[in-house]
Amino acid sequence: MKTLALRLYGKNDLRLEEYELPEMQDDEILADITSNSICMSSHKAAEQGAAHKRVPDDIAENPVIVGHEFCGTILEVGDKWKDRFSPGRKYSIQPALCYPGRVLEAPGYSFQHIGGNATKILIPGEVMEMDCLLPYDGEGFFKASLSEPVSCIIGGYNTQYHFKHGEYAHEMGIVEGGATAILAGAGPMGLGAIDYAVHGPRKPRLLAVTDIDQVRLDRAASIFTPDEASARGVDLRYINTGKGDAIATLKDAAGGEGYDDVFVYAPVAALIEQASAILGFGGCLNFFAGPTSPDFKAAINFYDVHYGDHHVVGSSGGNTDDMREALELMGKGLLNPSVMITHVGGMDSAAQTILDLPSIPGGKKLVYTSISMPLTALTDFASLGETNPLFAELARITEEHNGLWSVAAEKYLLENGEKMET
Repeated sequence: MKTLALRLYGKNDLRLEEYELPEMQDDEILADITSNSICMSSHKAAEQGAAHKRVPDDIAENPVIVGHEFCGTILEVGDKWKDRFSPGRKYSIQPALCYPGRVLEAPGYSFQHIGGNATKILIPGEVMEMDCLLPYDGEGFFKASLSEPVSCIIGGYNTQYHFKHGEYAHEMGIVEGGATAILAGAGPMGLGAIDYAVHGPRKPRLLAVTDIDQVRLDRAASIFTPDEASARGVDLRYINTGKGDAIATLKDAAGGEGYDDVFVYAPVAALIEQASAILGFGGCLNFFAGPTSPDFKAAINFYDVHYGDHHVVGSSGGNTDDMREALELMGKGLLNPSVMITHVGGMDSAAQTILDLPSIPGGKKLVYTSISMPLTALTDFASLGETNPLFAELARITEEHNGLWSVAAEKYLLENGEKMET
């Protein structure tokens, strides 16, 4: 069985090539891949090569397939797993295997024959043994490709905790019916956090979302409207903290009582200080956005830590249960991860996208492995459509879905896009 795959041979040495997969073993599963979203972690793996902690030392001789946010269809199941999996089932992968004795190994970094930027893969037995092959029953493929970043958002909510003063039992999660703020929340991941707060299982009474860019706030409000949130019992407010006294405005929105839960979605010291200032009694500050500098510091009010039961947590990913929840909620149509997607491309755009990722603006970049297409911003569809019928139709479909990628757009691209040559 031949596959077309993007393989890593060394630092910044990514090669798109066809090769023959080995014969499937009884403890393996053969699958295809339809879509893969590109993560900054793949850029780091390509940049560091064998120096990356998850990448093997011998990639020059035994290259690995890059990419770990993917969705496809099971094609053939080895005898060991026929009682659990069947051909034709859509799936996603939890890449954080935590396999005993091999905790750093992960699909998309460490394996020769499984990774997201490929047309066909062999799923090794370790994935099934760790219960990391996860079925997806929803529409389309791209949503499941985004289940890993969505699981990180869910993991952030599940990391929150609260306790009664003088008692030592922690209650996990945000305060249901409480006040929640998402600072710097109008970016792609912040939009996902709004989605989960409004449509997830545990809802706040008040959800304040801040940004200093009014255009981004207006766009967020057009996607998740205050009226729709209100119908679900959430008072959703978008607040521009670049104007006036941000702390006073946020406190006023919470009735002067402060917030039970505050998420910081950008690694900015001033935002952490702002979050500390608006916490209410027993409030939990979640530093969600990971800094790049190991010396990153910010001031918080330790008087309030001591006397106000303020506490701080950090979250940098979701676990397998979070990912299952993401797939279930997306499968039911309750969460829409398309709010994260700003660019779409074909397999032939994947290598350069991975290498250039830090300098490409916007949110998630989505790749379709069977398609040949430059990485293209959704906002550029209309102008490109003036001379290209494919983009003209994609622009029309995207406009019908409030400027977002959709199952309809995916279906059209898969049926009408230029196919990769092998």
